[in-house]
Amino acid sequence: MYSAGLKGRGRLSTTGPGHRPQSKGNQEKNLWSSLLDSVASGKKLPEKNLLVLGGNPELQREFLETLESDTARRPQDRRRKKPPIANDCALGYTYQDVLDADQDDILARLSIYLLSESSTVYSALVKPLLTPKTISETLVVILLDWADPWSWARQVRDWVKFLKGVIVAMDDECKVAAEDTMQQWQQRKRGAAYEGGTATSDAGVHIPLGQGEWDEPLGLPLCVACHGTEKIETLERDHGWREEEFDFSLQYLRTVLLKHGSSLIYTSLSVPNSLPTLIHSSLGIQSLLMRQTVKHNVIDRDKILVPPNWDSWGKIRVLREGFDVESISNGWSIDIQLPARPSPIQASSTDSSAVSTSETRSTHPFNRPPSPNVPGSVLPTYEQTIPNPYKDRPSTFPPIGEVPLETTVPSMQEFLKSAQEEMMRLAEAEEKASSSVALQPQQPSTTTTSTTEFSTPTRPSSSSATVHTATAEGSKVNEHIGPVQFNMGGIQVDADEMVKHLKEKGDKEKKSYGPGTPEGTKKQDEELAQFFTGLLEKGRGRGSPR
Repeated sequence: MYSAGLKGRGRLSTTGPGHRPQSKGNQEKNLWSSLLDSVASGKKLPEKNLLVLGGNPELQREFLETLESDTARRPQDRRRKKPPIANDCALGYTYQDVLDADQDDILARLSIYLLSESSTVYSALVKPLLTPKTISETLVVILLDWADPWSWARQVRDWVKFLKGVIVAMDDECKVAAEDTMQQWQQRKRGAAYEGGTATSDAGVHIPLGQGEWDEPLGLPLCVACHGTEKIETLERDHGWREEEFDFSLQYLRTVLLKHGSSLIYTSLSVPNSLPTLIHSSLGIQSLLMRQTVKHNVIDRDKILVPPNWDSWGKIRVLREGFDVESISNGWSIDIQLPARPSPIQASSTDSSAVSTSETRSTHPFNRPPSPNVPGSVLPTYEQTIPNPYKDRPSTFPPIGEVPLETTVPSMQEFLKSAQEEMMRLAEAEEKASSSVALQPQQPSTTTTSTTEFSTPTRPSSSSATVHTATAEGSKVNEHIGPVQFNMGGIQVDADEMVKHLKEKGDKEKKSYGPGTPEGTKKQDEELAQFFTGLLEKGRGRGSPR
């Protein structure tokens, strides 16, 4: 050691001409900087990207909660708040830290991008996320909702066309990276289990692709998640779904996703599932302490899981007989074809603002007209087998697709002119109605209610049905209000009962001696004469002298 030290000092002192020996402080500084750089590079977290397409903001938040449901937080992170989810406008963002099995180390940081609308105007927001370095570290998830399974085929088609449009618009370097990523995914072996991005079959064994597998690679790994399996009971109870509908929707999705090499999973926040394991395995995030295995499940309809590179036409046919896998697979290629791009001359002759406005109108989900039945298309097959129960309900409002997004506001003079014409028209109609009523003779009619009797003059045009309707409405009002009471000497007296009692008393008196008859009049006169005579005699007795 000593001799080595001398040799080292000799090298420091015997430098070439024109070079000054380095000081001891500079040497230690360079040593520490190199050590810090090596430690920082060793502890740098691998970054993975997750692009979630579809679903409203509430469904996306619930899906993210399901993704981190089985990941316990470290003790030092329990007091820290969860990262916010900003997904209310256009392209949303949040992140999650993937922890190891012992919850001590962070395996990777997952950057999550969220997009709800499949309009082509948002492709400019997604394109910068896909670079030659990030394409192989990105997984696309198409999020579907069990609240509307009748729209699954259309939603998957729109998002596949959206991704194809993004890939087509990328530069050559990104396209080469996307092609290499798809080749790597196709070479992943198929077996009974799926672990960490590779299957458990023997290494070096290449299984050839079967019919309908990887016919339409998108350039990005794909996973379709049908979230909200707790709504299956609602479909059975309210919409009469049976096993046939559940099996057909599952067979349809498995057939079309097989063409893209996609995985499929049914998820729910209330039911434990393998969503985190599937997502992390697809991104190559694997714990060294505990091997996570993704096993397929095509039996339990609320826990369906189809790993990538596992499915085939034969497995799809086994689920239920009579399903035409070949026609669905061939027709799907027709449904996802992109429209022909305009020529440069046509594109330059059209105003860019007008193109973007018309494109927004046609691609907006609330203003998109129904697609025509293209020969060979299989989208109508799904929508006829799984019909929308709310489509044929009568509505007083016009369809959303027929309501224009832009309206023209008239000027103030035009508005006042139209308002004046409308008021004059209403005034003339009112004058004609009043003059026709004045020319017709009026006939009084009597209407009797349950409490009082009154006479009201009615127009000849009013019918007996109107009178009965008014009487019925009056009785309903009386029942709603209740009896009318007042206080008389500290006693609550029912007004209706009092009026009824007085009527009965008057009727009895009329029956005993009819008003206007000679005997009745004579008796009343005698009683009145005796009453006044008694009063006079009492007055005289008090005022006469003794």
